[in-house]
Amino acid sequence: MIPFKYNVRNLRVRWKTTLMTVVGTALLVASSCILFGLVEGLEHSLKVSGDPLDLIILRKGATAETTGGFEGKKADELLTLGGILRDADGPVGAKELLNIAVAERNAKTFNNLIIRGVQPASRKLRPDFKIVAGRDFEPGKGECIVSRSIARLYKGGQVGGQLVFGEKEKYRVVGVFTAGGSSAESEVWADLKDVERNTGRDGSVSCVQIRAADPKAFDQLRKDIEDGTQFRLAAIPESTYFAGQSESSLFLKGAGTLIAVLLTFGAMFAAANTMFSAVKSRTREIGTMRALGFSRGDVLFCFLGESVLLSLLGGALGLLATLPMSFLSIETSNFNTFASVTINFRFGPLVMAVALIMTLVMGLFGGMIPALRAVRLEVISALREL
Repeated sequence: MIPFKYNVRNLRVRWKTTLMTVVGTALLVASSCILFGLVEGLEHSLKVSGDPLDLIILRKGATAETTGGFEGKKADELLTLGGILRDADGPVGAKELLNIAVAERNAKTFNNLIIRGVQPASRKLRPDFKIVAGRDFEPGKGECIVSRSIARLYKGGQVGGQLVFGEKEKYRVVGVFTAGGSSAESEVWADLKDVERNTGRDGSVSCVQIRAADPKAFDQLRKDIEDGTQFRLAAIPESTYFAGQSESSLFLKGAGTLIAVLLTFGAMFAAANTMFSAVKSRTREIGTMRALGFSRGDVLFCFLGESVLLSLLGGALGLLATLPMSFLSIETSNFNTFASVTINFRFGPLVMAVALIMTLVMGLFGGMIPALRAVRLEVISALREL
């Protein structure tokens, strides 16, 4: 077996070629990792939004809150059902009203934002809800709270500013909140009554969200709401609802896979070109190794290992280059509601697997043909090469 340090020495001697190959591979791997990091961030924001004991109540046949509205009278009756978790403030359930309106960014562009009219219990239904700047809004005063990304990106989104969505709909920003990285961090929250008044939708809600006291109560609530003659509404487990919303990530995942495959093929040719050059310039070395008694298999694994090592160095560099982006977030659109959604890049198991698979494929298939050429060289003719 040819010592591994032989490969390391050759890469060091040909440092210019090595550096170019490693950087090129790193750029290709980083490009795919960024896209898959975006997909993983989107799926995470929707996954953490669902509590196993929470139900989202919508109109029958509706698949999203924006199309699931029903009468406010039924919503009031829902909150009186037994089986809903109760605390010192009453039932842990809330009527909510959504409006999607156009807002102006600081960059002078416009985008759709979700304005959610909420009740006090809405805060208990979101994971790790916390005011991190300013204060919570006071009901009936035209105030709102926003996520950090909205405060940073939108005109009037800072504490003390005013978000204007039209002549009849504007809110004074009094606080900034976080919600454990859930989808709520893409929304503007205001008092339910204020949103009703500003949108002219008194007497209706987009949804009701409730938390069951225990799993048995959860099942009974679903049965009463969906099958009972009083309501006949859709009671969707929150985790199921957000799993359906995450279907919008399938397009990104498919596009990311296609791009990763195309980039991998490109990198394979680059690796093959590098290794062909290495074989051509080291013909006498190959002949010498064969003359010293190393087998064709030893030479094959030597050059193949060198190709894999080059790719792994590039893949590791590409992955490391993307890690600082985990502190960044971007704004895109939810394909179901066409409203803005803020996504934090996440580089977890999915991204690690993409980087590993890409680098191994580049190294193995990119180095295979040059390595086979090396082992086919005749010993005598190789030693005569200048």
